[in-house]
Amino acid sequence: MYNKLKKFSFLSIVLILVFSLIGCTQSSISQTSKENNKQVETLKNTTYPVKIKDSFNREVTIQKEPKKVISVAPNITETIYALNKQNTLIGRTDFCTYPKEVSSIPSIGGLTDPNIEKIAQLKPDLVIASNHFRMEDLKKLEELNIKVVVLSGPDSFESTYDVINNVGKILNANSKAASVVSAMKKKVAYVEEKVKGKSTPSVYYVVAFGKGGDFTAGKDTFIGKMITMAGGKNAADDTIGWKYSTEKLIEKDPDILICSNKLNSKNEIKTSNGYKDLDAVKKNKLFEIDEDIINRQGPRLADGLEALAKLIHPEAFK
Repeated sequence: MYNKLKKFSFLSIVLILVFSLIGCTQSSISQTSKENNKQVETLKNTTYPVKIKDSFNREVTIQKEPKKVISVAPNITETIYALNKQNTLIGRTDFCTYPKEVSSIPSIGGLTDPNIEKIAQLKPDLVIASNHFRMEDLKKLEELNIKVVVLSGPDSFESTYDVINNVGKILNANSKAASVVSAMKKKVAYVEEKVKGKSTPSVYYVVAFGKGGDFTAGKDTFIGKMITMAGGKNAADDTIGWKYSTEKLIEKDPDILICSNKLNSKNEIKTSNGYKDLDAVKKNKLFEIDEDIINRQGPRLADGLEALAKLIHPEAFK
């Protein structure tokens, strides 16, 4: 009797394990199927009309593939070029400086003060905007029956991927958008693997300094988070936003200072009160970076992460 019960118990356990494995396998197959379907969807040509939920929580319907596009943001302009759709671009802002070929495209003004009359004169099929675009400008363009899509979101890699994929969907470049996003994800994973287990030197990112005050990337900013992803410790993780002070900076005395490669910032920092006495300055740990690749929610953001990591952990990339 005991042996029969033992055999029965053993058989029950085996059956439970088998059905559990089948359930797990089916769940895994289902998940994989969903991911594959999503991937296939991103590789399809766009079927027009297409609806896009934009960052102003508007559902915008685009009736046909846009042939004449105006970009009101540098990250959108860079994305259009990355998707090989630059032939659609008929207007851009003064701040759209990359790639250099974009200089031949007519400018429609600034990010926060685009020239509405100039936009109307160019007769675009679509205006694509991003961060800093004002609702009042949107209303003016809508009154002129000019279609506008605003693509932005929280500063993050995931949000950047969404922007790129949405531009790809709008311009019928889904496959290329998926390729760009995939390459970015691989680079991010590569950088994080390179700095994994390394020491975390304190890093202070210089946004502004001098008479106008001290500004840096606080703990809630994306640049602050990128410093952590790049293997550093944000020296300004005791503040929210961008405002800081020379006194707190001197107290922190970070291991590394990073500033923009524009406007002669590095040389000015070396002679600026408070900054010139920091160990990072004395030990030649003051580095420059192209601020555009860490500020813009576009295809070069992963390059920006890699550039940061190489400044913080050069030994990891030899």
